[in-house]
Amino acid sequence: MKFSKRSTLGLLFSLTLIAAGCGQTKTASESDAASANAPAATEKKLDVQVSFYPMYEFTKNIAGDLADVHTLVPAGMEPHDWEPTPQDIASIEKADVLVYNGAGMESWIDQVKNTLSNDKLVQVEASQGIDLLEGVEDGHHHGESSADEATAEEHDHNHDHGEEAATEEHDHEHANEAATEDHDHEHDTEAEEGHTHDHGGLDPHVWLSPVLAIQEVRNIEAGLAKAAPEHAEQFKQNADAYIAKLETLDQEFKAAVTDSKRKDFITQHAAFGYLARQYGLKQVPIAGLSPEQEPSAAQMASVIDFAKEHQVKTIFFETLVSSKVSETIASEVGAQTAVLNPIEGLTEEEIAAGMDYISVMKQNLDALERALNE
Repeated sequence: MKFSKRSTLGLLFSLTLIAAGCGQTKTASESDAASANAPAATEKKLDVQVSFYPMYEFTKNIAGDLADVHTLVPAGMEPHDWEPTPQDIASIEKADVLVYNGAGMESWIDQVKNTLSNDKLVQVEASQGIDLLEGVEDGHHHGESSADEATAEEHDHNHDHGEEAATEEHDHEHANEAATEDHDHEHDTEAEEGHTHDHGGLDPHVWLSPVLAIQEVRNIEAGLAKAAPEHAEQFKQNADAYIAKLETLDQEFKAAVTDSKRKDFITQHAAFGYLARQYGLKQVPIAGLSPEQEPSAAQMASVIDFAKEHQVKTIFFETLVSSKVSETIASEVGAQTAVLNPIEGLTEEEIAAGMDYISVMKQNLDALERALNE
């Protein structure tokens, strides 16, 4: 293993202190606590670059003090259309591990990966192996429900065994059509908006399901263990501890929504499909996968009609983009607005308040539970 200049200097400084009799003796328990989750004094920490906030949260909890984890997308910036600078690419080039969500979330990832010459870089696609949903763009919905489709499904599937069965049937039907629709879908997007973030027809927001977040944590754990196999057991212990929190979060969601009065909720953009699928709910998005996407007049009218017909009393918006569209619909139907956070990044205020993925998801749960029982 190569020693960095900083590590070598640290070692020499430590030896000097010992020789001079300046070192302080630690108790056995203090020494064990300090070393349980930290690299040896002569050992270089892993340099881990992650794409955006959820990847940081998961990676940091697994790595503990064994890695320096750096987020590429700055705090408070919406990540869908972020592009790396040459400095960012240089940071990735010299890193030990690159963690990204995948499923089309990072539109820049393939281009950047093709420029890298570091053949020792461990690349972790956190969503690898997850059953991905078809996306929602430009009012054309694959595997999720628009306002019109949500209304139709209530009539078409009222004989099924609950909302979850209806959602799965709808997903499978559109999965068979995806190959032929994707081409038309991309051209429709370009024609209507000129430019829209392209997710490749897939919904990347898997981290918003606590159950799927567990799968992402396991994928990241495997990547870190590949980069530093000598710490594989510690990574596993850290991952297990964090997954226990995610499992508790999953149980809290189940308990909160199982007997709710309604199963549908209106969101600013289509980020909550995996959460809805996990807990038998129905997401009714105003716009598609990209939060900057402006809904058409027809989409707005459709959502307004749905909200009136179903007496929706809360329209959700999010923190990193304008709430204007949600406020317009809420005003039209006499509803209130509330935050349902897709956790694509934390604001400076949230960071200062000590917020993290778990606490924001609990805020989401509180907001969702209120809306589903109004």
